[in-house]
Amino acid sequence: MTIKISQNFDSGAIEVLRADSAANIELNLRKDSHADIHQWFHFRVQGARGQKLTMRFLNAGSATYAKGYEDYQAVASYDTENWFRVPTSFDGEVMTINHAPDTDSIYYAYFEPYSFERHLRLLGEVGEHPLARVHDLGSTVDGRDMNLVVIGKPEAEKKIWFIARQHPGESMAEWFIEGLIDSLLDDANPIARKLLQSCVFYIVPNMNPDGSVRGNLRTNAAGANLNREWMTPSVERSPEVLYVKQKMHETGIDMFFDIHGDEALPYNFVAGNEMLENFSDERRAKQQAFIDRYKNASPDFQDKYGYAASKYKEDMLTLASKYVGHHFGCLALTLEMPFKDNADLPDAHVGWNGARSAALGAAILQPILLSLGDY
Repeated sequence: MTIKISQNFDSGAIEVLRADSAANIELNLRKDSHADIHQWFHFRVQGARGQKLTMRFLNAGSATYAKGYEDYQAVASYDTENWFRVPTSFDGEVMTINHAPDTDSIYYAYFEPYSFERHLRLLGEVGEHPLARVHDLGSTVDGRDMNLVVIGKPEAEKKIWFIARQHPGESMAEWFIEGLIDSLLDDANPIARKLLQSCVFYIVPNMNPDGSVRGNLRTNAAGANLNREWMTPSVERSPEVLYVKQKMHETGIDMFFDIHGDEALPYNFVAGNEMLENFSDERRAKQQAFIDRYKNASPDFQDKYGYAASKYKEDMLTLASKYVGHHFGCLALTLEMPFKDNADLPDAHVGWNGARSAALGAAILQPILLSLGDY
């Protein structure tokens, strides 16, 4: 079989420069559909069974987050369900994947994808549960549905909000949400049952459906980075943020979590609200108490490595967690997971992946329960 490389499917993204020889395949990372950002890749290779593929990404050195390819291993799958890491190297300019597939068809990606089909299936399963509802908030730039999952009674005392995947290529975020939702709807989970006595959860599993399907890393179909749109979202440029923001002001918020992935840091961590002018010592203590409880709930979570408080300053209120923390005065955290592996508990075969992200999502219920009295 002649080697064929394709990317015309959900979240597919690559540019093929040459593929006439398994030993010398040249590729370029493709830009986001309407922005000068290139990092995400997801493609299929056919016709290379048993041949050693040498795939060189020639523009990796100029990628938006080139450090994300240092000490990084790409993921691969034969069936799009089971993903594993493959040998990958980066010399500062070119990233190279060396791998000999066992079958005639194999997929390679930057991280384990979370498909739009799976997203819709998750919503369908949620809608069948008596404790949950799926609401439509409006439409994206491309006309896809913006859905909100509500678990619990809307009149509950505490309003807990989660949003995920503002940056669509950070697919670990929706895996996290799947684990969170599965745990909340598990009748045998005592933490979930206790939480739902006093809390209602508002969850947006995918803030950026258009970017997810288009194979973008950070932007929507209009080229907007949604996590810089929270001050002045518009129907034309960022309806996804506009509709969610409107709903937040309608319900109120007691705790807020914005779920992301970080290209460079091989750790799970959160970024808080220390830079806000109205961030008091009392809020600082409550935020740290939550972090400490999360560390106790999951060894995959830590607070030694992360972002400096000064990372966001001038544009801070355009970010979701800073906007929410400022306007609602509540616990508001951005949670980051790695594209690489968790250096504290590495797994050479899968690295950090969807299942581990889901487990971290399930684990966050314990610190939320223990922190209810603080908020």
